[in-house]
Amino acid sequence: MSDIVISEAKRCLQCKKPLCKSGCPVNTPFNEVVSLLLEGSIVEAGEMLFNNNPLSAICSLVCPHEKQCEGHCVLGKKGDPIKVGMVENYISDYYLNYVDTCTQKKSGKRVAIVGSGPAGITIAILLAARGYNITIFEAHDKIGGVLRYGIPEFRLPKAVLDKFKDKLIEMGIKIRPNTLIGPNITIDDLFRDDYKAIFIGTGVWNPNTLKIKGETLGHVHYAIDYLKSPEVYALGKRVCIIGAGNVAMDVARTALRNGSRDVTIMYRKGAASIDAEPLEVEYARLDGVKFHYYHSPMEITEEGVRYQQTYVTGTDENGKEIVAMKEGAEGLFECDSVILAVGQKPRRNIVNNSKGIDINNRGLLVTDEFGRTTREGVFASGDVVTGAKTVVEAVRVSKVVAKAMEEYLEQA
Repeated sequence: MSDIVISEAKRCLQCKKPLCKSGCPVNTPFNEVVSLLLEGSIVEAGEMLFNNNPLSAICSLVCPHEKQCEGHCVLGKKGDPIKVGMVENYISDYYLNYVDTCTQKKSGKRVAIVGSGPAGITIAILLAARGYNITIFEAHDKIGGVLRYGIPEFRLPKAVLDKFKDKLIEMGIKIRPNTLIGPNITIDDLFRDDYKAIFIGTGVWNPNTLKIKGETLGHVHYAIDYLKSPEVYALGKRVCIIGAGNVAMDVARTALRNGSRDVTIMYRKGAASIDAEPLEVEYARLDGVKFHYYHSPMEITEEGVRYQQTYVTGTDENGKEIVAMKEGAEGLFECDSVILAVGQKPRRNIVNNSKGIDINNRGLLVTDEFGRTTREGVFASGDVVTGAKTVVEAVRVSKVVAKAMEEYLEQA
C-alpha cells in the first residue's frame, strides 16, 4: 500500500491552479499536502488536512472521489487521475496519532451537541478547539451516527471512529451515550442547565416506506435498520432489495458478506436512472449483486415480491426516466427476505417536544444559510437539514455553522 501511495504522490504535477482543490467541497489543498509528504513532513501534511477538514481520515475513505477531487485531476483528462483519496487517507490516518488536542483556555460557556454524526463531530472539534465546554448527546451506545451505523465496515472501519472518540475525550469533550434528546431531556432542559447554544445534528433515521401490502411481514426489513447490525439478521440465501441508491448498494454488498448467496436489486427504472454513484454500482456488480430493472413492487408476500413491469414514457428535467406500468405484465420474484432501501427521513423526537423549531414539508429542520434554526440559540446542519448527503458536504456546511455559533456565543 505505501509504495502505491508514494508513486501516486510523485505523479502530482503541483498545479498552480489545482483543479482537484476546486473540485473538493471543502477545497482540500492536495498539491500542498503532497509537497509536504514528499519532503518528509507527513505530520505537517496531516495537520494541514485536519485543519481544513477534521474528518479528512473519514472523507478520504467514503467520498465519491471520482466526482470530486479525482474527477477534476488534470491527469484524468488523458489518462488515470491521481488516487487522491488513497494518498489523503494514508496521511490522515497517520496524523490521528499526532493530533494536537490542546485547546484554548476554557471560556466556561456550555454548548450541547445533539448527535455525533459527521456534522456533530465536526462542530464539536471546532468549538472545543476554541475553548468552549462541549457535551455530545448520542442516542446510540457509540459515537459516529451514520458513519458507524449506516456505512459498512468494509467501506469505513469502525476503528477509525474509535480513534476519533479518543481524540474528542482528550480535547475535554464530554460524551453522553444512550441519551435521547426530546422525550425526557428537552431543549428547554438544556437551556435551563445553562447551555448557551445547542447544535442539532441528528441525521435521518426513520425509513421511508412503500405503503404496499406485506411490509409488516416477518421477512421484510428496512435498510437503515439492517446496516446498524447486519449480524443479527437471518436473511436466508436469496434476498431482494428494493431501491437503487448508495444505501441499497451497501445493503446488497453487506448481505453477501453475511451469508446470503443470491442478492438482487429490484428497481422500477433502468440502469441509466440509478441514484447510486457509478463506482458503487460497479463494486456491487463485482461482488455478485444482480439487478432487475423496470420492475415496480406491488405487494410483498411470504413467497417474495409481486411486481409489475414498467416501460419508459420519457425523461424528466434531470434526464431521469419517467416510467409507467405495463398492463398485464406482472410476476413474482421469489426470495427469502426483502429489504426496503427507499430513503430515510428525520425522527421528530426533538421538534415534537420543543417549541419554536420549524420543519419543512419533508420533516427536515428549517435553517438559514448559517445553520440558525427558527429558535434562538439552536443551530443545525447535516442530513437533518438537507436530507441524506455526503459526509464532506456535512463538513463543509458545519464549518460555516461553527463560525456562526462562535459569533453567537461571543455575545451570549
